[in-house]
Amino acid sequence: MFKSTAKKREELFQEQIKVKRENFNFELIQQFWSKHPNQPDEHFVADRTARDLDLDEVFIFLDRTTSRVGQQYLYRLLRTIPKSNARANEQEKLVGKFRDDLNLKKSCIQELSKLKKKEAYRICTLFQDEQLKKPKWFWVIQMLAFLSLSCLIGAIFYPVLWIAFIFIFIANFTLHYWNKKNVFRYGNSIPQLLRLIQVSKTIRKLTKTQSPDLDESIQKLDQIANRLSVFRLEDKLQSDVSQIAEYIVEMTRVAFLIEPILLFHSLKKLESRKSNIETLFSFTGKMDVAICMDTLRSTVDNYCMPVFNEREKAISALNIYHPLIIAPVENSIQTKEKSVLLTGSNMSGKTTFIRTIGINCLVGQTLNMCFASEFHMNKMNIQTAIHMADDLMSDKSYYYEEVLSIKNILDESQSEQENLFLLDELFKGTNTLERIATGKAVLSYLHNIKNTVFIATHDLELVDYLKNQYDLYHFSENVENDEINFDYKLKEGKLRNTNAIKILAANGYPKAVISEAYNMVSTLKQKGSETNLS
Repeated sequence: MFKSTAKKREELFQEQIKVKRENFNFELIQQFWSKHPNQPDEHFVADRTARDLDLDEVFIFLDRTTSRVGQQYLYRLLRTIPKSNARANEQEKLVGKFRDDLNLKKSCIQELSKLKKKEAYRICTLFQDEQLKKPKWFWVIQMLAFLSLSCLIGAIFYPVLWIAFIFIFIANFTLHYWNKKNVFRYGNSIPQLLRLIQVSKTIRKLTKTQSPDLDESIQKLDQIANRLSVFRLEDKLQSDVSQIAEYIVEMTRVAFLIEPILLFHSLKKLESRKSNIETLFSFTGKMDVAICMDTLRSTVDNYCMPVFNEREKAISALNIYHPLIIAPVENSIQTKEKSVLLTGSNMSGKTTFIRTIGINCLVGQTLNMCFASEFHMNKMNIQTAIHMADDLMSDKSYYYEEVLSIKNILDESQSEQENLFLLDELFKGTNTLERIATGKAVLSYLHNIKNTVFIATHDLELVDYLKNQYDLYHFSENVENDEINFDYKLKEGKLRNTNAIKILAANGYPKAVISEAYNMVSTLKQKGSETNLS
């Protein structure tokens, strides 16, 4: 049974609302972003920052796009922070258009679904990669095609030319299948480009978009669409036409070398129309992302659009939360001029809160949406040092990896731009005395009029050393009757009570270990040791 257009459109709309249950091939999703040149009006989000913020998982949650083009475009937006509000303003106009016209939204989703096949990931290679050039001996292909046609016509009057035609056919057969590797190289991208042209034309008409660049790009690509139709025909023949008809068509292509001649002429035209392809790609991507953002906002109970400070350096969040946590605990924080130092035990929520701030600052700047009731911030680049690991392949220890990462952050802190630095447990790969000394020195250096720092640490000594530059917050837990209860609520001020040994006891550590640990704490406090563990 064929589904009615209305029913299919409704199914696509309902499908778009849900989080996708598919395998995300980030090698293909990142392709457009990774090859796109850095623009002077934006910052690229570094790979380390993306890893530290679990950006791939965040992307999976955010992604409600319909087409592969839109998916790639969304990823690029997430990995580039604009320096102005122009991108957000353009996006909000489109989001409002789809929010106010549900039928328009459903119609566009239906069109975008035509670019849903994974082959559509390859469209961006047509304007980002250099196309194949004609071989220097291409004239041989043209000559053989001409001779083949001449012999076929001449054989009607001079049958002896059939012998020449057979020998030429054998040569053409060899060249035809030599060229197959080139056809296969473009067998995914060009058929999808033809779909992109049609989808762009339809969405432009549906949305009544007025854009001279878009109109010119569609016109120029329409001019070569017929030449590219050999790929669409091949795609159709593979699935619909009988093997006999396919064989006849294939032999015709062999005899007159239709494929290599059309391919190289088409690629020459495509090379000169790269900017036109990118214009259609970006137009379709923007439309898909706008629909995605409208859908995402309709599925989230608590969100806001960020407010960017024009003068003062501050981050203010009301009821902020991490979007990937089921039933998250919301917290609020307000900083002015100072940075933030967080203390608390393991699993109390310090690192998650650091990531929550980072994700909201990033998504707020890139997609104009925050997971909070209110969110105020400055335009800023984001640098992180949260997750470190030994690099066995390059023979780098945990500590050395951390040293290099923090050095990059120190260098970045002296740039002209404003920065947000998110740090977790500085220099924990070294001894306590030097960790506290270098930690204090680094944190003092990073905090200046342009930079805001969020640091999570177990070293309570840093609280007293940095209280004039950093606002103090902490997370805590209750340990009662050998049960540990975390409330994940952010609290102002210095952490007064520590529960590390209580947590060991609650997890069944031997009484002798617990007793000696308490005795050591008393001894160290009495000696005023440099390695104070409280």
